[in-house]
Amino acid sequence: MSFRLVALSVDAVDPVGLARFWAGVLGWEAVDDGTELVPSDDTGFRLRFEATPEPKAGRNRMHFDLTSTSIDDQQQTVARALRLGGSHYDVGQLPEEEHVVLADPEGNEFCVLEPGNNFLADCGLVGAISCDGSQAVGYFWSKALGWPLVWDQDQETAIRSPHGGPKITWGGPPVRPKTGRNRLHFDVSPPLGGNQQAEVDRLVSLGAARTESRPDGSVMMTDPDGNEFCVLPPG
Repeated sequence: MSFRLVALSVDAVDPVGLARFWAGVLGWEAVDDGTELVPSDDTGFRLRFEATPEPKAGRNRMHFDLTSTSIDDQQQTVARALRLGGSHYDVGQLPEEEHVVLADPEGNEFCVLEPGNNFLADCGLVGAISCDGSQAVGYFWSKALGWPLVWDQDQETAIRSPHGGPKITWGGPPVRPKTGRNRLHFDVSPPLGGNQQAEVDRLVSLGAARTESRPDGSVMMTDPDGNEFCVLPPG
């Protein structure tokens, strides 16, 4: 039995404001108290924004790669993000590189890719969740979610849901050292009727570690690279 990827959660000083930014960029609908976004395509997971008093520090280990159908489409996505409060971000990209690196209003990096990216050709606007991580962590998440590997070469890995949606990729070594809690993390859940404890035990056998039980019944864990994720109750 495999977990379901329920959401990508983002720590935010202003959860409602950051949710409003991403709703505008992606065209997703805000629900509940305005801090959760529902996809308008086959993405298959939600975006959640959780309040934190801590401002962002350092580069994230995880970011969105947004796709483009044309140069004009790429420029429109960039312009929309800037209009909503985003900014250009320098990660050392070269002048000849055609993708555009931006940051949201709280400094979370994301890329707007140029058209013609064959690897993400059949993906939607959210083409990939691009992660800094080892080959081992790619294998871990493939087994945890039951998603097949769609790339496994030169210690770089990628997985994708059998139902489509974005790919999740890991760039292989060198893996940037982790400093503090990650700003972004996965929320996963056993299917309805599943056994949360049995699934947590399975993840431990795959190389995860249990770190905290929460009053709401969720369990915080870390994957083999030390990245936090949350196991929600079955549902």
